[in-house]
Amino acid sequence: MPTLSEAASKSLLSEHGVPVAAERIVASADAAGASADELGYPVVLKLNGDQIAHKTERGLVRLGLSTRDDVESSGRDLLGAATPADGEVSLLVAPMIRGSRELIVGLLDDPVFGPTVMLGIGGILAEAIADVVFRPAPLSATAAAAMIDDLRTGALLDDFRGEAAVDRDQLAGILVGLGALADARPDVRSVDLNPLIVQADGQLVAVDALVETGPARVAAATERERPSDEAFRALFEPRGVVVTGASTHPGKFGFVSLHNLLAEGYSGAVFGTNLKEETVLGVDTVASVDDLPAGEIDLAFVCTPASSNPELLRQCAAKGIRAAFLTSAGYGEAGDDGRTAERELVDLADDLGVLLAGPNGQGVVSTPVDLCAQIVAPYPPAGTIGIASQSGNFVSSFMNLARASGVGISRAVSAGNAAAVTVADYLEWYADDAATTVGLAYLEGITDGRALFDQLARAAAKQPLVIVKGGATEGGAQAAASHTGALAADDKVFDGACRAAGITRAATVTEAFETAATFATQPPSPGPNTVVLTTAGGWGVVTADAITRARELQLLPLPDDLRAAIDELLPPRWSRNNPIDCAGGETRDTIPAVMELIASHPDVHNVIYLGLGIQSNQAQMMRDGRFHPDHGLERIVAYHERQDTRFAEAAAALSESTGKPILVATELATADPDNAGPAAVRVSGRYCYPSGERAVAALAHLVADGSRRTR
Repeated sequence: MPTLSEAASKSLLSEHGVPVAAERIVASADAAGASADELGYPVVLKLNGDQIAHKTERGLVRLGLSTRDDVESSGRDLLGAATPADGEVSLLVAPMIRGSRELIVGLLDDPVFGPTVMLGIGGILAEAIADVVFRPAPLSATAAAAMIDDLRTGALLDDFRGEAAVDRDQLAGILVGLGALADARPDVRSVDLNPLIVQADGQLVAVDALVETGPARVAAATERERPSDEAFRALFEPRGVVVTGASTHPGKFGFVSLHNLLAEGYSGAVFGTNLKEETVLGVDTVASVDDLPAGEIDLAFVCTPASSNPELLRQCAAKGIRAAFLTSAGYGEAGDDGRTAERELVDLADDLGVLLAGPNGQGVVSTPVDLCAQIVAPYPPAGTIGIASQSGNFVSSFMNLARASGVGISRAVSAGNAAAVTVADYLEWYADDAATTVGLAYLEGITDGRALFDQLARAAAKQPLVIVKGGATEGGAQAAASHTGALAADDKVFDGACRAAGITRAATVTEAFETAATFATQPPSPGPNTVVLTTAGGWGVVTADAITRARELQLLPLPDDLRAAIDELLPPRWSRNNPIDCAGGETRDTIPAVMELIASHPDVHNVIYLGLGIQSNQAQMMRDGRFHPDHGLERIVAYHERQDTRFAEAAAALSESTGKPILVATELATADPDNAGPAAVRVSGRYCYPSGERAVAALAHLVADGSRRTR
């Protein structure tokens, strides 16, 4: 890809707010010496040319030259090192800019997300350190400031070894300027400022720059129009459903889907088609959709072969059926012929005004109407999490986690090939759905990242949105001439797109569900200050460590007035700090009373409560032992279980009354989910976290989302 010379690169970039030093471009060593005299010593001397990229690696840079003789001698050496491949060359003379900190700033044309701005710790070790963050261009000053905050080694930007803190406004302006350049010059494919030196006074100067150019970017295809609310209602709240291809064979999709639809109590009308007109699970089928009543059915759940589906869609439209979910395979996943068939089916559905979900999908769930139209279990409890996934397996995973935790689902859909309705379409509809308060999605195989994230950003602006991503986006980091290209791993660019869109990104499916469950069951967090209440020291210490590592959270030093108030309730051996370790001093009323003091304090924003279920754990051993119910064991077992139930209820009630998150964590959530403690948390409608560390991870996401919304 063609490059501009360093001098031409800096000239272009300075027009967009990038600070550069006073420099001279000369043709000879003698002229370089004269320029050095004008600029003042020491100086830097470089070979300059449009085809020269990595000058340092080729030895084409001379630093700290302090005399005219040194400059002229070095100039002759550099000119002599030029090769025919370098084309026309010159010498660049610049003052020696000093600073102990270096940044890298760049712009790349990502193959999936388009123009993207990068910021990182720079210098010759930029790729080894790889502390970089990305945002789609153009970007606002607020987004630029957030980029700066996201650097892992951001402490380097503060006062450092006697040098002033980086001028963050100046740095943000550089980032905004690069984003503007991407808009103004679509032929600019990459910009590399490495290093951007931080001077002792905190001011920034770009001492090296490389701009790559190429064919102007082609505008992305126009985004498909999202289906109407009426069409989505036909899918998720149909008046009636027909299973096409209903079967008497228990192993066929046409049997399983009809069984699931009936077994979970869907209250609408249920129909089936079967070429033999057999009775299936008590449903008298008809041979064809043509034989069904008109105006009574909104959703066709299609279990017929791909070859029969075009005519089937025509029949559905004629009967007023407004949505069709296709389980059929043999489309885009099946090669060129399948892709052609898929495109033709989408065009047909558009012409007919039928929402086409799938094909090659698992099914659709909608708990507000007890709809379980899917070819595989499970069916989740009702709740407010809306799920959309490109993988049917992960829809099942999320719903299994919902069943285990008791935190329920509003809608769930496997998008399959997402030929006509995408995961983003579903999530954007969920954002306006009264039954849904948080979106949860699994994504893979992203092609047009910019269009996708435009939609996701609209959804995330209205409600929390949690995403877990599998696999790498297509394209990958380009083997570019710039450091920027080498640092642009797909995953980091994706992460930057999530942050820019206000999306919460989770690393695993479990973390994604736990985070969505937190959004669905906890109030928004008013801030980062977190207090840990524990009945045993070790759990509190480990959880406090996790809070300290979480950049979004602050382990609150215990306020003096709160410490004094707790002194009135606990014996002197309690920890008297955060984490608050009751040290065996808890009594019947201590836990709820201490928890209320903590949650009610104005400096406390969040509470994590550890140790629930310990008493019930002992009670279970007593119940299972050979001495029960004698020796007073029946009474003490009941007492312990009542206590844990009471503690769980207190946590939920205090969270409700104070409007602050109170997260309850115990390994018994998974080790013994029937234990009275975690069971009571489920009954309260909250999520019970299997460890303090997992509670911290979910809470950090909750706090970060709240911070974004108030920024």
